[in-house]
Amino acid sequence: MVGLQSARWFPTQFKLINNFFYHQIRVSGICCVVFMKTVNHLTLTFMKTRNFIIGMFALLTMLSFSSCENSLLDQEEKEFGILPENFKVDIPSSLSNNLKSAELKSTTSDSLNGNAIYWYLNAYIAVGEGAADIVEAIIWSIRFYNIEDVITLTYTSNDDNRVKNLDVIADVEFEGHQWEYQLTITDAESEGNEDGGIGMQVFWSKNPIEGIAIIKPYNLDRTEHSDSPNAIGRIEYSERITDKYDATMIVEMAGLPVVNTFGVGSMKMFVGRRGDVVDVIGNSSHPKARFNIYDETVGYNWAFVASGNDEQNIAVAEVGLPYGSQNLTSREAILEDYSIKSVLTREMTNFVVAAWAKAGITLVPEEIENYVAPYLANADAPGYFNSNGFVKGGTAPGNQYNEFEDRIELLTPYNPAEIANLSISFKY
Repeated sequence: MVGLQSARWFPTQFKLINNFFYHQIRVSGICCVVFMKTVNHLTLTFMKTRNFIIGMFALLTMLSFSSCENSLLDQEEKEFGILPENFKVDIPSSLSNNLKSAELKSTTSDSLNGNAIYWYLNAYIAVGEGAADIVEAIIWSIRFYNIEDVITLTYTSNDDNRVKNLDVIADVEFEGHQWEYQLTITDAESEGNEDGGIGMQVFWSKNPIEGIAIIKPYNLDRTEHSDSPNAIGRIEYSERITDKYDATMIVEMAGLPVVNTFGVGSMKMFVGRRGDVVDVIGNSSHPKARFNIYDETVGYNWAFVASGNDEQNIAVAEVGLPYGSQNLTSREAILEDYSIKSVLTREMTNFVVAAWAKAGITLVPEEIENYVAPYLANADAPGYFNSNGFVKGGTAPGNQYNEFEDRIELLTPYNPAEIANLSISFKY
């Protein structure tokens, strides 16, 4: 797992702040443990360029049909039948999973480099593409069964050697919407449990293409996910044209086991595309997060908005860090009052003051500023990105970013309290 080169970035007294960014990287490992089980022998082109992030974040399918795992690569010519052909909104690579911005190279100064601040944003946004890519991979692999209509079949999972049931039914209502089809996979021995033993449900219609995919890894692979029985993920996708977007996607995860200080408990992200322009908003909840060991305040929410152009491969983003369970709905409150720079300045200032006070030394304001200011030199909002990843913060590198500066002013993250209490359910 890649970590920050803390010895060159921060002196000893700021290791706690450094740990925030290090744990943000480790956060993705939790998503990996919970949601990742690669379809055997499934080599997709996106894995070549996104291997690191996808390996940590994506809602990879837990499907591993024993009868088809050696044939998946031979299915390119098979028809989709009733299955949806698309289930994702592409995100500009300037925002999504650009590993050049994730290298976290140390600098000659002790500033809090923009790459560190925005690395998690790059990785976080990659959740959307990774999750949707894998849903498409699920659909791609299921084509092996030539599903042309309703069907019921049973197979033994090659992952946990348990019997699974697969059903496809037609004309289904879910969440007030009528769907053409519903696919459900269950763990046969667990169908009497409260969750019905459901490992995956997909609801979809084809004209226009839209659907909902819900995945509970524990019921698809008990061997791999025995330590995360409550983890569940959901992806909504729609090509229904609105006044704002041609296609939209929402990715959610809940019930993730929070095993370290900055672990993610739940998250939600929206992606909307109109032509080559893509807007993204999202939040992740970190219920145990704490920056200052001298402060008992626990729980933060990572919130952001971003907008970019796929053709130009440029983007603009703004990040906030409000408390985890705060009931905030306005853009000003989430992104300005709790801007990443404001919060880190506050926390680092409090930490420095408390640490020196513990040694019996009282710092004057100028001394505090001298300690803190250099570390935030590149932390200004918004952040600007191009094909090489993060460019700079604060002021635009050129006029080509003006449109996206204006667009993010119209975007607001989700309410932190909503994300902290996020719940995902199957149709029973």
